[in-house]
Amino acid sequence: MRTIFSNIKGDKAIWAVVALLALFSFLPVYSASSNLAYIVGDGNTLKFLLKHFAHLLLGFAILYGIHRIPYNYFKGLSIIALPVVIVLLLITLSQGNTIGGANASRWIRIPFVGVGFQTSTLAAVVLMTYVARYLSKINGKEITFKETLLPLWLPVFLVLALILPANFSTTAIIFAMVCVLMFIGGYPLKYLGVILMAGVIGLGIFYGFAKISGIDSLSVKVRTWENRVKNFMDNEDTEADYQIEKAKIAIASGGLTGVGPGKGIQKNFLPQSSSDFIYAIIVEEYGMAGGLFLLFLYLLLLFRLVIVVHKSDSLFGKLLVVGVGFPIIFQAMINMGVAVELFPVTGQTLPLISSGGTSIWMTCLATGMVLSVSAKREVQNKEVEEENPLDILSETI
Repeated sequence: MRTIFSNIKGDKAIWAVVALLALFSFLPVYSASSNLAYIVGDGNTLKFLLKHFAHLLLGFAILYGIHRIPYNYFKGLSIIALPVVIVLLLITLSQGNTIGGANASRWIRIPFVGVGFQTSTLAAVVLMTYVARYLSKINGKEITFKETLLPLWLPVFLVLALILPANFSTTAIIFAMVCVLMFIGGYPLKYLGVILMAGVIGLGIFYGFAKISGIDSLSVKVRTWENRVKNFMDNEDTEADYQIEKAKIAIASGGLTGVGPGKGIQKNFLPQSSSDFIYAIIVEEYGMAGGLFLLFLYLLLLFRLVIVVHKSDSLFGKLLVVGVGFPIIFQAMINMGVAVELFPVTGQTLPLISSGGTSIWMTCLATGMVLSVSAKREVQNKEVEEENPLDILSETI
């Protein structure tokens, strides 16, 4: 045990928060998956708990491995990984599988393993790293908008365009975080305004095309967006309204201390009780105290991310933490906000709490990158950097 702790680097508070979130997740997932076990299986909830444990085990292996990599290496790795994720997104868009009723264009199955993988989450981490690398490269230089179109905005809009048909909420989050990163990274505001306008126009064009194209998958997706927004504004009786109502009943039933672990009722009625609406189940079973405790953990994680940004000795390190770390908190706030009807239903999971391998693995990947920055493991020796082919690739492209 002492050997393990001696090899753990980086911000210990982040390690503690991540470990607490992972440990806390077992009881809610075990409880919330009971309904799913009886609907799609033989009522054996233990296999869902073991599956969640396996996802977390692999996630922490990813976290540990990534945090041992000097974060300077991520510059070159992002250039290599970006074409790979674009290809994966193309495959997903054309050959995605339906998993648990999810949209067919969100998931692909890993060959020979049979495990579903949501490629957009990996694309988000890679894209944010790529943008952080580019912004650190042009820092202090006079640039024109034309100079940034091909190396910066073409990859950004290509990735967003491939994610948008299947997942608007993820597309919106990625675009928002890219804009935030641009602002922090010193990208000219007049150019950023042009990009924001282009994004709105692009979304309008896609919406219009989906309405008149006659392509069933696109028209169904657009109708889903419309229904969610309309339901959020008008409270009409739709499937999304049904989920929100059950979530609010669960939260109201929890009171201050909750009805007790495993004793919640609304998990039997919420279709996504172990993923999208797990926060409502947590509040029902653990009360306001449990819900606030979970909120405190995410806010503590945000505080430690800000500390890491402040202490980082390079612009790339600062931007990397903002780009891959802050979306974890953003996603958590959205998930909890949906449960209390502050936002329309988005399908965003609660990081490290909800069941689902892809979400856990990519959260651990991003956290590992943050811990790498906090460990200050960037290669300092100039001769070593020059001999590293990933750094040479990063500086020349």
